[in-house]
Amino acid sequence: MLSMGGDQVEEAVAHAAKVLRAGVELDWSVKAGGLDWSCLKTAEHIAGDLVAYAGQLTGRAKDSYVPFEIAFDEGSGPEDAIRVIESTGGLLSAVVRTTPPGVRAYHPYPSGSADAVGFAAMGVAEVLLHTYDIAQALGVDAEPPAALCEAVLAWLFPQVPPARTPAEQWATLLWATGRGSLAGRPRLDKWRWHNALSIPAGRVVLREVSPASAADLAAGGTGGLTWIEGGPFDGTRRAAEMVTKAYASGVHRPEWGMFALVRVEDEVAIGGMGFHGPPDEEGVAEVGYDLAVGARGRGYASEALAALSTVALTRPGVTALLAVIEPENTPSQAVVTRAGYTRISDREGNQAYLRRA
Repeated sequence: MLSMGGDQVEEAVAHAAKVLRAGVELDWSVKAGGLDWSCLKTAEHIAGDLVAYAGQLTGRAKDSYVPFEIAFDEGSGPEDAIRVIESTGGLLSAVVRTTPPGVRAYHPYPSGSADAVGFAAMGVAEVLLHTYDIAQALGVDAEPPAALCEAVLAWLFPQVPPARTPAEQWATLLWATGRGSLAGRPRLDKWRWHNALSIPAGRVVLREVSPASAADLAAGGTGGLTWIEGGPFDGTRRAAEMVTKAYASGVHRPEWGMFALVRVEDEVAIGGMGFHGPPDEEGVAEVGYDLAVGARGRGYASEALAALSTVALTRPGVTALLAVIEPENTPSQAVVTRAGYTRISDREGNQAYLRRA
């Protein structure tokens, strides 16, 4: 799996320190490439992001940023700035490693919160990209390790068609953040990353599965989750394979892929639920779900499907959600009925159910 955590934060910071020390004797009062800040102010921004992300997680911020910031001491120079980046990077990496599973803290994009992996990915992105901004102005090389770029893209930019080769990872990340051009793709003047959604559903929570986690699940791994005995079930792995293929083909759309069903009481994953893809031209999206045998018959699927459907039907352009179920699968038919779906005409010998917006 494309890992993202404390190790990746440390790797990004070590890369930044090496790049920036190559220009430590140069003029850091000039504007960083593409920004209105000076190189020194941009370095202060990097450090501020790193410590702010750590503070969000340790403070368990719910609905706003923790109200503090850092500033370099008056008279600080380039070497001082690099040392502060190293120090604040160490804080974030330590916090990411020690934050319990399931903990989320406030961040506005896209749904108001992110988990430790999300904050690690955002920290790595800020370090790599703003180091590049400074390096542009100083005239030093700033290309980071390809694996770091690939991980940031998979965790934060699932809507971006992935790079075809390791050599293209950095160029793709620069393009995705409005800093470069790629053949066959229009240059971006607006961009935003995507933190995986978390949707509460009573006794369970639906966690959006990133392309990185989906690839691991499809290959027989855990996707970074702790699973109930017997899980993940075959349907969950097939759904993960669908996400993996869609991402590789450049057609994956965040929020319209797969979610893991995780029990709130113990952070154990019990199944998967999600969509076969984004809505069609009529605004209809098809849903599917799969629970491990040990979690069936307890109402988890109905709670999760009701919550996911309610959220999905509020999205622009969505008119209805469709579930298609084999005639003999009476437990699944009961699930959709309890979740507010109504029987409609059969589809190719299978029972079909619809829930309208």
